[in-house]
Amino acid sequence: MVGKGSINHNSRKFTAENVAPERTHLNIDYCNENIEKVYHKLFDEALKRYNDKQTRADRKIENYYDKIRTGKQEKPFHELILQIGDKDNMSAESENGQLAKQILDEYYKGFRERNPNLYVFSVHLHMDEATPHIHIDFVPFTTGSKRGLDTRVSLKQALVAQGFKGGTRGDTEWSQWVLSEKEQLAAVMERYGIEWEQKGTHDKHLSVLDYKKQEREKEISALDSQIAEKTDVVKSLSDRVQNFDDGIERLQAISDSLDTAPEYNLPEPSGLMTAKTYKTKFAEPLIKRLKSLIKTVFARCFEAWDSYHRLNATNASLYRENQVLSRKNSSLNAENAELKEQNRDYKLLRKVFGSKQIDGLLEQAKQSKQRDKRFRDNQNER
Repeated sequence: MVGKGSINHNSRKFTAENVAPERTHLNIDYCNENIEKVYHKLFDEALKRYNDKQTRADRKIENYYDKIRTGKQEKPFHELILQIGDKDNMSAESENGQLAKQILDEYYKGFRERNPNLYVFSVHLHMDEATPHIHIDFVPFTTGSKRGLDTRVSLKQALVAQGFKGGTRGDTEWSQWVLSEKEQLAAVMERYGIEWEQKGTHDKHLSVLDYKKQEREKEISALDSQIAEKTDVVKSLSDRVQNFDDGIERLQAISDSLDTAPEYNLPEPSGLMTAKTYKTKFAEPLIKRLKSLIKTVFARCFEAWDSYHRLNATNASLYRENQVLSRKNSSLNAENAELKEQNRDYKLLRKVFGSKQIDGLLEQAKQSKQRDKRFRDNQNER
């Protein structure tokens, strides 16, 4: 989940009612830097460059942290809270709770490396509440900005720099990143024999694996259509190349006819025919026919060679594109086969534990997700 972030609560400078003080010594405090000092470390040089460019005093920024804290565009920092299971199956006082602590600890060790544009300044793993969980507080920043400070606070641009590019309203950079971090946590969980039960899908009647498989099959079908289309284009080009070859053969036939066809050869003059008559009757008409033929041959030859080179270049490009599509299609087929295997395992779970129990858990998760969404919407409206 995403929290508003309370550094004093996370570091136990004050103790809430849901905290068991006798277990506080079991917590892990990874770091706890002063956020104002963090802002000086991250942005002071950029702030100086920005202020040096300003010709008006009222446009200069005295304290960048205060500007962000009192502004409405960006939050001073963000908090991510991760928990495995709940108090019923991962109680902090149980053996499973110790396992959850170990998994969360291993997960966090790779967090900074995965997220170079998120400056982590406060991280606490709590074992003194009902279920082990970790609070990760960070300042998102972007560099090379053309607007404002060249290094400035920006959650969206920080995540874009890390490869997350939002699409639709529900598919934002943040939602993509959160899902990615959940998958990182799930990968650690798997190494300890714990499977991530993904609750809720885009389709009411589809399990998560069914939905993923359906989407992969759609992608494969689309790629198959593209490959078929490109194959048809390549065949069409090949046919045009064949027509070009046929044209070359026709030109060769014309060349041969110049040696044998009567209309392109001068007859022997009769004994009484004058040179002037022979020129007018035979030589000049032949020269005229030859000139016309040569012009036609040259025009067709140049056109054919130009077309031939263009076709070769286009054909090579389509061949490379076809190879890329074929490789992508093979990859998707492999992924789809893996999803089918996972789906068989998922159906086995439903068979073992019962569809009613699993459907009930899914419905609880959906309701919880809706409550979280309403909470976030209310926070945003404020």
